[in-house]
Amino acid sequence: MPRMARVIVPHCPHHVVQRGHNRKAVFIADADYQYYLDTLVEWKQELGVKVYAYCLMTNHIHLVLDPGEKPDNIGLLMKRLAGRQTRYVNKQERRTGSLWEGRYKISAVETDSYLLQCCRYVELNPVKARMVDRPEQYLWSSYAAKVGDKGCDWLDEDPCFAAMSADPACRQKRYRQFVEQGISERERDFIQRAVSRNQLTGSALFVDEIEKRLGLRIEHRGPGRPSTGKKTFTR
Repeated sequence: MPRMARVIVPHCPHHVVQRGHNRKAVFIADADYQYYLDTLVEWKQELGVKVYAYCLMTNHIHLVLDPGEKPDNIGLLMKRLAGRQTRYVNKQERRTGSLWEGRYKISAVETDSYLLQCCRYVELNPVKARMVDRPEQYLWSSYAAKVGDKGCDWLDEDPCFAAMSADPACRQKRYRQFVEQGISERERDFIQRAVSRNQLTGSALFVDEIEKRLGLRIEHRGPGRPSTGKKTFTR
């Protein structure tokens, strides 16, 4: 199926995926992961990009980003991340060449219906890959910070996470319950296909809204899964 041209929307969350060249490892030592996160923190602050979730896997990364007013800021951030990590790894390994497999994939996410599901998908990657039994055991994702198991002063709270409760402890508990519900194969497939094709993660109404906001016609309208509705956590 043809891939849709990139659609990046102001003040909208986006699921971003970038893979290592030929699916080879990008991160080996803890210092590799930490270097990437340090670059992420520096440039998210420089560009004003919000980071709602992240997961650094061995050979690829997932980020959930909001560019704010300037959509180009996501591209600028990803360019800095890719370039710095490539130079760092090449220096460490005394090698040359590309670290990453082509350009990153990106999918604008419908906030009310899909943002929490997308963050859950990202943070459950290490569990699906059988690297850990529980998501909080994985050191290189946002999950432990979001449920209060570790501190992280630079991670941004997305609006759906914030709406779970005005009380931080209650919010963390509800998000933990939401993630522990797991993710269905159907939901995982929908999110995965949307980002791999640079399509939108959302309903037909969301696609219509983005077309109107950006003044463009979106030819490939996504995998077509209906919205699951706005109830996304247990009380």
